[in-house]
Amino acid sequence: VQRHQASRLHYDFRLELDGVLKSWAVPKGPSLNPSQKRLAVAVEDHPVDYIGFKGTIPEGNYGAGTVEIWDKGSFIPVNEAHETITEKQALAGLKKGELKFRMKGSKLKGEFVLIRLKNDDKNWLLIKHKDDHSVNTIYDAEKTKGKPVKTIASIRHGRAKKLDNFVSPMLATITKTPFSDKDWIFEVKWDGYRAVGETGQKEVRLYSRNGIDFSGRFPAIQQALQKIKHKAILDGEIVLLNDKNVPDFQKLQHYENHLNFPLVYYVFDLLKLDGKSTEKLTLLERKKLLKKLLGKNKTIRYCDHIETDGTGFLEQAKAQGLEGIIAKKKDSRYTEGIRSKEWLKIKNVQSTEIVIAGYTRPRGERNHFGSLILANKKGKTWAYRGHVGTGFSNDTLASLKKLMKPLETSDSPFTEKVPINDEVTWLKPKLVADIAYTEVTRDNIFRHPVFLRLRDEKSSKDVNEEVVEEITEVKRSEEIKAGKDTVVVTNRHKIFWPDEGFTKGDVIDYYDEVSDFILPYLKDHPLSLKRNPNGIRDEGFYHKDAGENAPSYASVFPIKSGEGKMIDYIICNNKATLLYLANLGCIEINPWNSTAKKKDNPAWMVIDIDPSDENTFEQVVDTALAVKKVLDKAGVKGYCKTSGASGLHVYIPLKSKYDYAEVK
Repeated sequence: VQRHQASRLHYDFRLELDGVLKSWAVPKGPSLNPSQKRLAVAVEDHPVDYIGFKGTIPEGNYGAGTVEIWDKGSFIPVNEAHETITEKQALAGLKKGELKFRMKGSKLKGEFVLIRLKNDDKNWLLIKHKDDHSVNTIYDAEKTKGKPVKTIASIRHGRAKKLDNFVSPMLATITKTPFSDKDWIFEVKWDGYRAVGETGQKEVRLYSRNGIDFSGRFPAIQQALQKIKHKAILDGEIVLLNDKNVPDFQKLQHYENHLNFPLVYYVFDLLKLDGKSTEKLTLLERKKLLKKLLGKNKTIRYCDHIETDGTGFLEQAKAQGLEGIIAKKKDSRYTEGIRSKEWLKIKNVQSTEIVIAGYTRPRGERNHFGSLILANKKGKTWAYRGHVGTGFSNDTLASLKKLMKPLETSDSPFTEKVPINDEVTWLKPKLVADIAYTEVTRDNIFRHPVFLRLRDEKSSKDVNEEVVEEITEVKRSEEIKAGKDTVVVTNRHKIFWPDEGFTKGDVIDYYDEVSDFILPYLKDHPLSLKRNPNGIRDEGFYHKDAGENAPSYASVFPIKSGEGKMIDYIICNNKATLLYLANLGCIEINPWNSTAKKKDNPAWMVIDIDPSDENTFEQVVDTALAVKKVLDKAGVKGYCKTSGASGLHVYIPLKSKYDYAEVK
């Protein structure tokens, strides 16, 4: 039972049933006097984690006011005969409008009943039964309330609690140069905590990009998420807006001391809606659904955007004191857990996340420490990135020293000796900080670094060289010379292999490098194009009639289909055509077995050894070796190659001597 001093005082009466907290608002509070029948207004179910919440919900948020634990304990549902019943029976009784139960709390003890009023779904009566714990005097819950709370005790509670299952959000890559482009949109870069919200289920969830549970830390947002009835997964940023209506990260970190400022969850993407993934939709399609889902909400707000003019938008962001902007490709798909080059962050001041690997002794009038030793992950080892000795207040020096003390170790995290001419206390590399800097040297050392703040929601495992990678220019398209021909390629940075981070540009570069080896086997063979323009996770599609819009350097083979329609097949006889196909999203190249000159006579025969689910790859190899024995005995040459994930093909050259019927 929580005493809730909101716009009107009431008591939140909660019983855990069916994995949630069944909840009622009791204006006058519970009573131990059976003659005092208390009105109890049914409200939405709450997550079980909310049972221990006490604190102050800031103005401007749902349920704003002070919450304290008035009573807590356990209860047992019972029947008319005062016998214990099952949870299923209790839920059935609740559905019918009557639930009896025996309470064991510090204030509330003995048997109670909740009875729903006739023809009224919301209004119930909470009544105490006569027993050894009932009273016959006037009972006032206010006279038995506990000490008022002044801070949100749960803000720090559970900060290190990591969820077992969580969504890792898509990340943006840093770029220095602002740009304008009609194929991109631009959003505000919010200065707060990246957070994923899951709604519309028994337990509403809110957590960091690393799976750290935020639900206890930001109950106002948790409550607002409960209002969203659709089952959805949201991606956004939690911010605290200061008196200038600008995000203030320092205040957000110490939210319990700044409860008069509004807490806002700006949501910019939608990953799932009502059980269906939206990740394969374009960004603009996802945002359209998101805007409709959220509607108008003070606490959970839709993150709007502007189109095309990124350069001007960054200037506006600077003028308003914002951290920067995010550039996003309009047609970008959402890919969990990868740092994409279709999302770019452009900051007003160069800054990055870095790990604290140690500290030097203080000098002069400074207390606690001198400077912080900086590091990030490079492969499996830690790389030295310099040290920072400015940007600290006296309070920051003291609080950082307190956090660093338990992490002190005699071992350096670096495998090599680092150039530090001072006494160093090494730390286990756990703490993550934000620093500003002017540039990075050739040795990857930050010049003129300034400490900005600690990032207590970030994991040191995620701070690697990729975080500080800079893209100096964004190009919609570029031209590649292929002999005498020029090939226009687009969207080189689009991610094709999400897990590995390989891009469309990597596919184009690969075919450029192997062109001399692959072209002899494609020469004069019409191609059935399998296109995957959104990468390997997309099903893709087959594109047969691709010759109509082919460039001048590509050969085309027209042929009449069985329905009498002319189909233009592309033939790849040069490097330019090969790169053109790669730019179309042709990860795999599928030539006909016959050439255009002898379309009815295959140039080779293919023995396709494709395993079933019950076969091992060793059995596939054994089968291929058995084929070889037969071919050797017949004096026929065969060439084996891999096919797909687990199959093998054996190619037998035929020099187009036989037609398809004879080959079969």
